[in-house]
Amino acid sequence: MLTIGALGVVYGDIGTSPLYALRACLNPALGIAPTASNVLGVLSLIFWALISVIAVKYISFILRADNRGEGGILALLALALKEEPRGQKRRVVIIMLGLFGAALLYGDGMITPAISVLSAVEGLVVVSPTFETLVLPLAVGILFALFAVQRFGTGKVGIILGPITFIWFATIATLGAREIAGNLSVLAAVNPYYGLAFLFENRAMGLTILGSVVLAITGGEALYADMGHFGKRPIRLAWFTLVLPALLLNYFGQGALILRDPAAVANPFFLLAPEAFLYPLVAIATAAAIIASQAMISGAFSITQQCVQLGYAPRMTIVHTSRSEAGQIYIPEVNGALMVGCLLIAVSFGSAASLEAAYGIAVMGTMSVTCLLFAIVAKRQLGWATWQQIAFVVVFLSIDLTFLTATATKIPHGGWFPLVVGAILFAMMTSWKRGRQLLRDKLNETSLPVPLFLDDIGRNPRIRVSGTAVFMTSEPAGIPTVLLHHLKHNKVLHDQVILLSILAADVPEVLHEDRLSIEPLDHGFFRVMVSYGFMESPDVKQILQWCNDRGLRTRPLETTYYLGREQLIPVPNKRGDKGLKMAVWRKKLFSIMNRNAIPATQFFNIPPNRVVELGTQVEI
Repeated sequence: MLTIGALGVVYGDIGTSPLYALRACLNPALGIAPTASNVLGVLSLIFWALISVIAVKYISFILRADNRGEGGILALLALALKEEPRGQKRRVVIIMLGLFGAALLYGDGMITPAISVLSAVEGLVVVSPTFETLVLPLAVGILFALFAVQRFGTGKVGIILGPITFIWFATIATLGAREIAGNLSVLAAVNPYYGLAFLFENRAMGLTILGSVVLAITGGEALYADMGHFGKRPIRLAWFTLVLPALLLNYFGQGALILRDPAAVANPFFLLAPEAFLYPLVAIATAAAIIASQAMISGAFSITQQCVQLGYAPRMTIVHTSRSEAGQIYIPEVNGALMVGCLLIAVSFGSAASLEAAYGIAVMGTMSVTCLLFAIVAKRQLGWATWQQIAFVVVFLSIDLTFLTATATKIPHGGWFPLVVGAILFAMMTSWKRGRQLLRDKLNETSLPVPLFLDDIGRNPRIRVSGTAVFMTSEPAGIPTVLLHHLKHNKVLHDQVILLSILAADVPEVLHEDRLSIEPLDHGFFRVMVSYGFMESPDVKQILQWCNDRGLRTRPLETTYYLGREQLIPVPNKRGDKGLKMAVWRKKLFSIMNRNAIPATQFFNIPPNRVVELGTQVEI
C-alpha cells in the first residue's frame, strides 16, 4: 500500500515528464531534424539520464542519508551541520549552499503546476485545432481550483486522485509498448554510443538539447524530499517495478512513432493514442498533472515549515489538516504566493512549449547542492572513506554540472524566472536568520544574569500576586527583557514564574523523553526548555500539560503569558561597532518580515485571552 501511495506523491512530477520532455528535445525550432540518428541519440540521453541521476544517484545513494527517517535538502543540511563547529567559515558555506538549493525549489514549485497542466490540456488541440483558444482559460481554471482545495488537506486531495496515478503509468506504458512492437529497432538507443555521437555531432546545439533532456528527470528531488512519508523500500520498489519501465516504454514508444511519422514530433505523446482514446487520455493526463502539481505544493509547505522551525523564515500560519499524519499541513501564505506566481507564469508564457525553455535550471541547481551535501554526510554519518567521497563527487557532480551548464542556455528564454525567485527567497532567508541573531544580541545587552536577578529579588522582595506568569524567551539563559519591563512598570511578580524557551532541534522529531527540561530556581522561578524538531509545531498549552505531569502545577485560568513585541528601527552601521553587522537594506527587509510575521499567540497556540504584550523599540 505504501508503494502505491508513493506513486502519486513521489513520482507525480517525473511521471508527467513524457507529456513534454521528448517534444522539447526534438522541437523543430531548434533545427534538429527528426532523423533516425537524432531520435536515437536523444532517447539514449534520456535513458542514461534516468539511470544515472535517478536510479543510481538518488535511489541507490541519496536515499541512504535520512535524518531519523526524513529526507529533503533541509533535512540533509541539518545532517551536514551536525559536526561542523559554530563560527567556522566552512559551516557558513554549507548553510548558504543548502539555503540556496531550498530557495530554488520554490521557483520550480511555481513552474511545475503550470507546465504540467498546460501540457495535459494541450492534448485537446490534437483532438481538434478549434480547442486551441480554450487551452489557456481551461488550464488557468484548473490551476485556480487546485490551489483553492489545498485548505482541505493533502490527504483528502490524494484520496480523490491517488488511484489515477496507477492508471496513468499503466496507460503510458501500454501506449509506448504498442508503438515499440512495430519498430523494435528503437531499442538500440539503450546503447550510450548514440547519445555520445549525438552530442559530438551537434556540439553547441547538442548542449542546448541536453538542457531539454533535464525535463525527463525534474522530479528527482521529490524522491528524497518525500522519503519520510513512505520510507526507502516502497519508493525503490515503485521505481523499479512500475515507474521506470513505464517511463522508458513511453519515451521509446514516442521515438518509434517519430521514426514512423516525423510529423508526429509536434506532440508525440498524444499522437501515440488511437483517435477514439484521445479524450480519455486528455482526462487522465490532466488528473496526473494535478497530482504532480500537488506533490510540489505539498513539498513547498513542508520546506516552509522546516525553514520556520530552523529559524530561516518568520512565523507563518501552519494548519494541520490530518489528526493522524503530522506531515500533512497547509500554509495559507505559501499557498497564496504559489498560486499568484503559478497563474502569472501560465498567463505570461501562454503555452507549455514556452515554459519548457524556463524549466529545469532550478532543478539542476538543487540537485547539484544535494550532491555536495550528501558527500559531506556520507563521510561523517555513513562512514565512507575519503576516496569513496571523492569518487562520488567527481562522477555525479560532473553529471549535475553538465546538465546545469546545459540549462544555463535557457536563462535568456525564461530560465531567469526561477533564478530570480530563488535569489529573492535566499535573501529573505539569510536576512531573517542574521536579523534574528542581531536582535538577540541587542536584547541580550539589556538582559541580566539569573543569579544577579534572583539575588536582588531576595534582598528586595517584590509584591507577589497569586497565579502563574509565563515569560516567553528565545534565550535559554539570562532574564528576558520582557520580564524586566514587566517588573519595572507593574512592580509585582506572580507567586510562580516560568521562563519558557522553545528551542529548534536539527532533527525532524524530538523523542518525548528528550523534549522537556525543568530547572527549579529560587523564589518561585522555574526555567523550562522545550525542544521541537523541524517537522513539528510547538503548542504552549500542551507544554504546560507536560509540566503538570512533571510536578510543575499550573491552572489555565490563573496563568498569564507575557510576550515581548519589538518595534525595530534600522540604523546604519557605525564605525567601530563590534559584533554582528548587516547592510541597511537587509535590516529594513528583516524589519518588514518581522512586522508581518503572524502573532506568537497564534503560532505557539497560546490562549489569546490570557496574553499580555509589552512593546519596546530596538535599534538594529
